[in-house]
Amino acid sequence: MKIKTCTPVKLTPSVLNVDFSETETRITQFIKEYVSNSQSKGGIVLGLSGGIDSATTAALCSKALGGKNILALLMPEEETKNQKDLDDAKTIAKQFNIKTQTIDITHALENIYNTIPIYDQKNQTSKGNIKARTRMTILYYYANKLDKIVCGSSNKSETLMGYFTKWGDSAADITPIKDLYKTQVRKLASNLGIPEPIALKPATPALWPNQTAEKELGIKYETLDLILYGLERSIPITEIAKQLNIEQNSIEAIKKRILHNEHKRQLPITVKNGFRTV
Repeated sequence: MKIKTCTPVKLTPSVLNVDFSETETRITQFIKEYVSNSQSKGGIVLGLSGGIDSATTAALCSKALGGKNILALLMPEEETKNQKDLDDAKTIAKQFNIKTQTIDITHALENIYNTIPIYDQKNQTSKGNIKARTRMTILYYYANKLDKIVCGSSNKSETLMGYFTKWGDSAADITPIKDLYKTQVRKLASNLGIPEPIALKPATPALWPNQTAEKELGIKYETLDLILYGLERSIPITEIAKQLNIEQNSIEAIKKRILHNEHKRQLPITVKNGFRTV
């Protein structure tokens, strides 16, 4: 009797191809059902940066609920303000009939910086995280005031890598594209009719000047997504390294980063002292 062996998955860009029309349908249905079940009368509020993730999320929300039920907040600040990003955000809003409001958060940030006794201007990570959390504070104010649901735009690649601000851009009531890798988000964006210049522009959290995601991650999304795909399916690291012609220790470092950042993907935990924990 011959023992059948599994054919190794070929880690080529095609493995990330899915039926993006079906994906669009599944996500828009999810948004509809969540908002309906929440009994929210105001629809959705989200941050619109001009980047591909928030643009795709905004488009999906508009298709699910209609643009009149979506409010997009544009929240620039002096240090990282980019007129091209603001213009792109407005382009998306116009294309999908979404209402917008622009809120310059510069003065709010300055007041926070000046309030913190140990504030360090040179610590750009801590400073940048304040920006992300300030934006989320404003989004939740609008949600509370207008009876809306906060919709986030985190993708799977950055979520796995821990490349986000905890309780900042990761904080939301729903995150419709979180199970899509970055390269899949780009393809879904194309399926939604989002202009190519916006879909392909370099990703940035815009927390400090000249910040780009791929530079900080140290790898292109096209390669990262295939590594993450392989790890998700328990393909041996040696096999992933061989197929992608990458050093094994680079893949091991990515796996360690995923595990190290698990705490950022979980709600706060507690010690079990009673009959049941909350």
